[in-house]
Amino acid sequence: MPVSESDPRVYFAAERTLLAWLRTALTVMAFGFLIARFGLFVRIASMQAPGAIQHAYSGASAVFGVALVAIGTLMLPVATLQHMKFIATLPASDRPSGYFGGRLIGASSALITLVGIALTAYLAVSAV
Repeated sequence: MPVSESDPRVYFAAERTLLAWLRTALTVMAFGFLIARFGLFVRIASMQAPGAIQHAYSGASAVFGVALVAIGTLMLPVATLQHMKFIATLPASDRPSGYFGGRLIGASSALITLVGIALTAYLAVSAV
């Protein structure tokens, strides 16, 4: 199959790669939230079970969880900036005209980054 002068497949491949990074970042953030709250769950469960062994809450799960949420949050703008740098190197013929997906993904990434920052701050404050 011959490739025409205008081939937006490269652009859409780059966009799929960015979306994969965004999904990965969200997964890391969700896993971090789960780890951060796991210690609290263990503490509450051990207090409600009669005769259960009392676990000392070390806070290690909160530290690891907050770190993972922060790492996931940092992945978002880094991946988006890398995507924008790559898209800027493409010739205009490889970019689809009238397609606003890049701006939508950039806005989504910025919004999720802000939510990630807020989540990191919330978990850091509540872990103290």
